[in-house]
Amino acid sequence: MIASTNNCQSWVILALAGCTVFLGTATTLGQDESNKTERTFNELKIDGAKRSAFLKPEKRRVVGEAPKPDLDTFQSSIKPILIRSCADCHGEFEQEGNVRIDTLDPDLLRGKDVAWWTEVLAVVSNGEMPPPDEVELPAADRSKVIDWLSNEILTASIVRRSEGGHSSFRRMTKYEYNYALQDILGLPFDFARDLPPEPSSENGFKNSSELLQISVAQLETYRRIARKALQRATGVGEQPQTRYWSVPMKMAAEKEWVQQDAKIKQAKKNLKDQPEKLKKRLEQLAAQSKKPIQGAHFEERSTGRVAAANWVYHNARYAFKPGDTLPEMPDSFDTVAILPRGRNQRLVVELGDQLPNEGLLRVKIRASKVSTDQVQTPSMRVDFGWRASNEGRAIVRVFEHDTPVTADSDNPEIYQFDIPMGEVYPRNSLRNVKKLGDLPSPSEFLQIVNSSVSQGPIKIDFVEVSGPVFDQWPPASHRQIFFDSPNQSDDAVYAREVLEPFMARAWRRQATQKEIDRKIKLFHAVRPNCDSMEEAMIEVLAAVLSSPNMIYLATANSNDQTGPSHSPAQSPATAGRPKISTSDLATRLSMFLWSSVPDAELLQLADSGQLAQPDVLKTQVERMLTDPRADRMSKHFVQQWLGMDLLEFLTVDKKKFPNFPAELKSAMQSEPIAFFRELLSSNQSVLNFIHADFTMVNERLAKHYGLADVKGNHFQRLELSAENRRGGLLTQAGLLAMNSDGTDSHPLKRGIWMLESLLNDPPPPPPPNVPEIDLADPEIAKMTLKERIEDHRNHAACMSCHSKIDPWGIAFENFDAVGRWRTAVDGKAVDASSLLFNQQKLDGMDGLKRFLLKNRQDQFVQALVHKMATYALGRPLTFADRSSINDITAHVRQNGDGLATMVHALIASELFLSD
Repeated sequence: MIASTNNCQSWVILALAGCTVFLGTATTLGQDESNKTERTFNELKIDGAKRSAFLKPEKRRVVGEAPKPDLDTFQSSIKPILIRSCADCHGEFEQEGNVRIDTLDPDLLRGKDVAWWTEVLAVVSNGEMPPPDEVELPAADRSKVIDWLSNEILTASIVRRSEGGHSSFRRMTKYEYNYALQDILGLPFDFARDLPPEPSSENGFKNSSELLQISVAQLETYRRIARKALQRATGVGEQPQTRYWSVPMKMAAEKEWVQQDAKIKQAKKNLKDQPEKLKKRLEQLAAQSKKPIQGAHFEERSTGRVAAANWVYHNARYAFKPGDTLPEMPDSFDTVAILPRGRNQRLVVELGDQLPNEGLLRVKIRASKVSTDQVQTPSMRVDFGWRASNEGRAIVRVFEHDTPVTADSDNPEIYQFDIPMGEVYPRNSLRNVKKLGDLPSPSEFLQIVNSSVSQGPIKIDFVEVSGPVFDQWPPASHRQIFFDSPNQSDDAVYAREVLEPFMARAWRRQATQKEIDRKIKLFHAVRPNCDSMEEAMIEVLAAVLSSPNMIYLATANSNDQTGPSHSPAQSPATAGRPKISTSDLATRLSMFLWSSVPDAELLQLADSGQLAQPDVLKTQVERMLTDPRADRMSKHFVQQWLGMDLLEFLTVDKKKFPNFPAELKSAMQSEPIAFFRELLSSNQSVLNFIHADFTMVNERLAKHYGLADVKGNHFQRLELSAENRRGGLLTQAGLLAMNSDGTDSHPLKRGIWMLESLLNDPPPPPPPNVPEIDLADPEIAKMTLKERIEDHRNHAACMSCHSKIDPWGIAFENFDAVGRWRTAVDGKAVDASSLLFNQQKLDGMDGLKRFLLKNRQDQFVQALVHKMATYALGRPLTFADRSSINDITAHVRQNGDGLATMVHALIASELFLSD
């Protein structure tokens, strides 16, 4: 059987480049190696790489002007083998999976059955067909079929690519447009917040040309976003007044001391005629005022007096008032705030209702560790919040990363946090509506948190807040647009000076004189209605940033420019295809690696034509990969490749997993990205995605894994031993959790995810009327999850799909719904073993990794090339792209499988450089 559904052709086309030829491994499937010494993972990587089909010279027919299908070989050698080995199940009298092998058109160059032949190649080369219990296919015959099919498919791909038929014309995604505005304007703000998110294409990518169109109504949204972004980037008129909040902890603690003093005063009043009782009561109150407090508290060091750091929202009685000048910060303080580690340990600094809407709010906190012998390094975070009533409240995390507090107790240091107030959302909508002190309350506050997992307490003695703060006026982002010029007094001349370089940066090319003239005409039209030249130009530049020339990514063929034509992808297919222009190459390159527009250096090289030179292009790729903007590629490619939106929307059963904080989920989301970035930066083998002897974790995630010796909230590399049961993507908690149901593991989700994301080999969709597992049946209810799946698989309608999925998914069973290792469920031992299509046993996760490293290296590497090329080009790949994918994969396999090698090979390929 080749496929189990009428929809086979629809899904197999998506996996064309994921099917490869495993000449070196097909004959080893199913061999019993129980008596051999077990190989290490690193040895399996080496052994499997040596057997790669991509290391062998390719038997490719020369493609001339009019290539023809090799039908003679098919009729004389291939067809008899297929009739003998496959016709019983896929012939005249029986067509399992609706495939009849004897009627498939053997002309792959022009015929209609190329998708089916590609699937035949996949199942034969993987050893999936014929099934072990059917007619045996001798190794020599298998090789003949694979040789003929791979050669014909490659030739067909070359021919079809030379005929074109695809397009990468699309608009920017929401995140690309946002990054483009950030880089053009020089500000790290979330400008595109109001744009709707993109859906994912069938292959999981959000930047696919098949989805990214735009309506006329949406253009106005882009115009509004661009205008607001420019207004935030520029400073027109007088500098806004800065307000200052000075908060020594003595002042913050005063309200708590008042309550303690009130109790003393009351005792003196009530017991003034009973001196002995008064003395005893005062001693009792004094002892209570010095009793250790577990939570956040204030401490008066000279007396030892302490009080809990309380806060209530009503009446704004904890709010500090701002001033117009900044008081000098004293050298030392007697009163400090102590923040122990642990959940809900925070110090609230309420600032009232006068915080700015825009500009930076600069927060300075003088802090240190608590004791001089404290060896731990706690982490501090500042959140923004408000509480208007019991129902209306918000806590907004405004910093992605926490700040380590390294200062010694005797030498506290100032830790600065700059909060862009325009980015804080939601704000308290009652500001300037209700009076401070009324209910609902219009007040807002900062929340200082000790975000450590296991580190010690933090000591704070002073908090200073200023806003809005400008290091210069107009700000640097304003001067970047409205630069100094001797023509600033001449509006018409200066407007053109400002406009030309701005258009070139935004549109990724030099604008024509006619395009510039149209924008100058717009400037003259709006200038009479604006108070200043800058205000008028903001309207013009907003039109530039919302123009289709900015929003859309299109390629223009350039026959007079010669692109790079060096290794690795010199296939005859693309040699005759037009190269994209160097300006389009700069855009495609920057969108791939930076998710944004090219910088000045790239544009200059594109304008001069030098970017088309192979050595220049390689140097630019190396430069761009070391730029911090390359982290965007790591983030967005990994999230889309691995389908990590599932983790974003995961809801964990709180009863079963009560200790699953938001910080742990956040760490799970970061781990695959940090791991990818580590491999990319050091050009390590992509086989590490299957298994690695290290991982990237922070303290919270390491604790979840049961790993020691990791301290702090930042991600760090940790070497692993065999006993850790981690390493690679397959055992990362976030990927395991997102493929669960939040309560228990989900073998089907995990198996399908692995096939789709890592092997580019999605299973067919389920047929209609598939019976559900009946948990009301007491016999089924007492089964283990694996037993239920096996019982379900015994239904005839379910067998065909599950036989392809279940063995892979069951191998994950030692990991629960949140990715923790387990050996038993409800008192029953976990059985994570399963049998593959060829009756080879997979013994849990260890067995799965071993099988993939031994038998599926080529498929995995080629699948990753396919996924990365899909992302880089911003369009679905087709059969016509197969030969290029093969060439890139061969280069990667022949040069050590490095992840950076893959990026370089893809960018240097004709696939990337051609239209």
